[in-house]
Amino acid sequence: QVQLVESGGGLVQPGGSLRLSCAASGSIFSIDHMGWYRQPPGKQRELVATITSSGRTNYADSVKDRFTISRDNAKNTVALQMNSLKPEDTAVYYCNAEVRRSRFHTYMDYWGQGTQVTVSS
Repeated sequence: QVQLVESGGGLVQPGGSLRLSCAASGSIFSIDHMGWYRQPPGKQRELVATITSSGRTNYADSVKDRFTISRDNAKNTVALQMNSLKPEDTAVYYCNAEVRRSRFHTYMDYWGQGTQVTVSS
């Protein structure tokens, strides 16, 4: 199986910064997209940012000037640097990876457990 382990969540004041990290491990042949999604209280999960294996990025409009996604293909990790945080950024943040476990498998989505980010004064 594949495991995604997240770290870096916590409580910050408005205007502060956090860096989320996610490491994929287990049976991994290759990884296509990696990304971050979030689920605010009472709302459905939404895309935050994604990044391809070649480094092409995509951001939600609400975060594109404040957040930066990056990855290290050699380490199978993805990070999300979050700056100028706002209360509306409060959510559970989930790491996502599109993983091919072997040459005999197709790509499948895997998800981390989620990490809480709370922005409050």
